[in-house]
Amino acid sequence: MFKTKDGSTGRLIELCIFYFLFYVVTGVSVKYFLGSSDLGFPGMKNIQYLVYSTAGGTLLALSIVLVLKWYKIQTNGYTTFLGMKMPEEFLYIIPSGVCTAVIIPTTTLMYSLPISVMVAMVIMRGSVIIISRVVDALQIRSGILKKKVYMEENIAVVFAIIAVCINLLWQKDGGFDFIYNAAAVIILTSYIIAYSIRIYIMNYYKNTRGKDVKQDNKGFFAVEQIAAFLTMVVVGIFIYFSPQMFGWTGPQITEFVESINNPVKDWGWAVFAGTAFGAVAFFSVFIFMFKGRTATFAGLVNRLTSLIAGTAATLIFHYFFGGKFPGTSDWVSLIFILISVAFITMSEKKRSAELKKTHEIDED
Repeated sequence: MFKTKDGSTGRLIELCIFYFLFYVVTGVSVKYFLGSSDLGFPGMKNIQYLVYSTAGGTLLALSIVLVLKWYKIQTNGYTTFLGMKMPEEFLYIIPSGVCTAVIIPTTTLMYSLPISVMVAMVIMRGSVIIISRVVDALQIRSGILKKKVYMEENIAVVFAIIAVCINLLWQKDGGFDFIYNAAAVIILTSYIIAYSIRIYIMNYYKNTRGKDVKQDNKGFFAVEQIAAFLTMVVVGIFIYFSPQMFGWTGPQITEFVESINNPVKDWGWAVFAGTAFGAVAFFSVFIFMFKGRTATFAGLVNRLTSLIAGTAATLIFHYFFGGKFPGTSDWVSLIFILISVAFITMSEKKRSAELKKTHEIDED
């Protein structure tokens, strides 16, 4: 698929292009399947689409890593756990997979709550950028990361945070009603904690490769996805039987059970649409773990690409399906996103030259 060299700027651009394209498809699919049936859309409920699309995305990712045997990860060494010999990296990649299993549903669950989620969306987007910068600070202090964060990266963080906060300025109210919703607080807190742990682990893996041990991003992704899949299956079974076992009720649980017991019309197409989300997972992880770059830089590239893709998806849905045209806040936000992109572009030029000088990457 890729003709560029590992760790090069060209490879980074390729990853961003594929991430952008599949993210746009994912964004349009969500708007389409959740659109009102009165307007000719499937009119699925949030939890229904979450179940079907997550199944499609997860099964795609799992199938690829198993067929291609990416799980045969290159390791620093082996360890024994519960009598089993395995790569020592499994001890922290598996927990990263558990965090992934938390991140996948919580991202969508926020939309299922009867609250204004604008503030939550801002926190979800901005938190990844801030978490990435904090991870760099922690790993530099502990000696795990040997590189410094460039001034351009720090400036890009500022503009990116402004970009994701722009929508708040256009709200007539503060939108903080989610604070008084226990479910929203739990979901949002789970998302932030899981992402914090996951980003730290990804960068710990990237920054602790032994001498002559390849940074095996495919292997990391494979083990993480397998762990995430098994976690979601176990949790899904628990939720499915929770009404009978514990008498738990609630609209989300009811929708989850019904989506399995009585699949709605077009559920198969929703599963298929979810494969785009599965493709997004590949490129998202590969950008987060991009060779030779800081967590700050990679987190920015990841989030900014998704933000631009979100605007593109809104435009496409408007022109092809009659959806809402991006508002003023979206366009103003895009301006700050592009300014941030300009600064990370300057950072990338400096970093690429540095890595070539130290022979960490080759010329394109």
